[in-house]
Amino acid sequence: MPFEHSTRHPVPRGALYNPYMDIAALIAQYGYAAVFLGALFEGESVLLLAGYAAHRGYLDFSVLTVVAGVGAMTGDQFFFWLGRRHGQALLARRPVWRGKVEQALDLIQRHPAGTILVMRFMWGLRIALPVAVGLSDVARWRFFWLNLASATLWAPLVGGAGYVFGALLSSHLAVLHRVEHWVMLGLVAVLLALRGFLHSRHTRS
Repeated sequence: MPFEHSTRHPVPRGALYNPYMDIAALIAQYGYAAVFLGALFEGESVLLLAGYAAHRGYLDFSVLTVVAGVGAMTGDQFFFWLGRRHGQALLARRPVWRGKVEQALDLIQRHPAGTILVMRFMWGLRIALPVAVGLSDVARWRFFWLNLASATLWAPLVGGAGYVFGALLSSHLAVLHRVEHWVMLGLVAVLLALRGFLHSRHTRS
């Protein structure tokens, strides 16, 4: 049941409280902001869930991909600037980043255009790559246009994967509409736990 339909018919006083409506309202109200903030860093998990929410009618898929693309590009431009202006000082303060940045810099030096185009799909080097580009001799306008192409490719692909996932679930689970909000919360918990585990492994290595 799309959220917009529910807002036209408020729950009468004395009616039973429905927690699903509160969750749907939160998704509709804060979903785009969450996607933008997630895309600033490593936002696949947020974007996948937002794609699922778009399939269920809580978010608009076109707006979702634009917001995600702008967030992704903004984040990469910031880390590029950070690498260009403060790269060496940053690595001195955060030596744990040095190995990743050196690995990313090697990729950039060998295949600059291709690496920038696919950098948002390279989990584990997502922040290190734009920092490494900033440390390289890649011109800022060349990075800008390649970054734009990368974000334009990444947003609909990842968001579309979440949308298709929602369509597949809907076709196989007739009762999905009764539990979809709990499914989404469960997916959030699983993705956050997996992300924390992988981040701890990268930090230790």
